[in-house]
Amino acid sequence: MSTSIATGLEDAARVFLAAEWRDLVMLNYAVDPALVEPLVPPGTELDFFEGRAYISLVGFRFLHTAVLGFRIPFHQDFEEVNLRFYVRSKHHSPSRRGVVFIREIVPLRAVAAVARLVFNENYVRLPMSHRITGGTHEHRGPRETEYSWRSAGSWNRVRVVTEGESFYPADQSAQQFISEHYWGYCRQNETESLEYEVQHPPWRVWTAREARFEGDATALYGAAFAEVLRRQPQSALLAEGSPVTVFKGTKII
Repeated sequence: MSTSIATGLEDAARVFLAAEWRDLVMLNYAVDPALVEPLVPPGTELDFFEGRAYISLVGFRFLHTAVLGFRIPFHQDFEEVNLRFYVRSKHHSPSRRGVVFIREIVPLRAVAAVARLVFNENYVRLPMSHRITGGTHEHRGPRETEYSWRSAGSWNRVRVVTEGESFYPADQSAQQFISEHYWGYCRQNETESLEYEVQHPPWRVWTAREARFEGDATALYGAAFAEVLRRQPQSALLAEGSPVTVFKGTKII
């Protein structure tokens, strides 16, 4: 067996999930590092952009989802909204830049259960919807993109309206810092974390002319994070998305 074939088979065996992530709304908030420091998984440290720590509220569409190579009926296309922050690995050179999810929302109970079981991620199932109007994926015209979820008896929404044409983020830009992370980290216990790779090409993005979160996030995220989300975000963007591959995780300390 050739080396390339063997490598391909090894990579295929490592794949946990294959899907498309599309129409990613990203609202980004600078925060006091002390807010997220207690949530930093073992083996990682906070990542900063121009000296500031950020959290992001992100809504997007999962499409054509396959888990371990299988497409499950009625569980292939759905919305997700997550609240996340940014870390670097401490034991790799160069350091791996990744994300940590504070909480993730999906509308399907089975998806939430599998994510909790396999990755120990903080998933919750809630009623959800989305709305996309205007513009095109050929990168022309303003687009309005909105994700909604029902929590504590009322609807919450994250929304952007874009301006201008889409573009690939410049190296070391704020847009690149937010949109290009290829590792995920989640705490397993007080001494171990799970590290997993996410592969996708760089995404074209649009800047946002309007961006806001509407609702009360206290029940989902706690009072401190809810207070942050009431503010106007420091930046916002819409990413086109692409096919993605999420690999099985390995434990680090």
